[in-house]
Amino acid sequence: MAGYSHFDELGRPLMVDVGGKNHTRRRAVAECLVDLPEKVYEALLNGENFKGDPIKAAELCGIMGAKKTPDLIPLCHQIKLDSVRVKCELMDTGRTLRIECEASANDVTGVEMEAMVGVTVAALVFYDMCKAIDKGIKIKEARLLEKSGGKSGFWKTQ
Repeated sequence: MAGYSHFDELGRPLMVDVGGKNHTRRRAVAECLVDLPEKVYEALLNGENFKGDPIKAAELCGIMGAKKTPDLIPLCHQIKLDSVRVKCELMDTGRTLRIECEASANDVTGVEMEAMVGVTVAALVFYDMCKAIDKGIKIKEARLLEKSGGKSGFWKTQ
């Protein structure tokens, strides 16, 4: 396994040593798209979910999830997040919920995983809040939209 960054020469997993890296401003934005069955979409529009507001619950839990990233992804470093914002919005077409998470930190390693965990946890919480209406909700796409900071600099999806 020589040459891999997250495994030693005997194939054992390891956390990369970032001790010598400089702190820089790091930022990442991720999104997740969720397809909604008509019954769920209508319930959202009419505020008829007996469990409460699934959008506000998803936004709050997405923030909480981003903060727990190193507990969920074993080789992620624990970093001091400066900001996490999760926004859920119903799209005008296609009965789709779009979830976006923006994470930022001034640290030695990036916040891409925090943004990705934020959107996926938000999507799962939304599903949990709405599954009694219809279990056919589809969490279909989670992806990084952009990141900045660190050695690799700025990156944006095409």
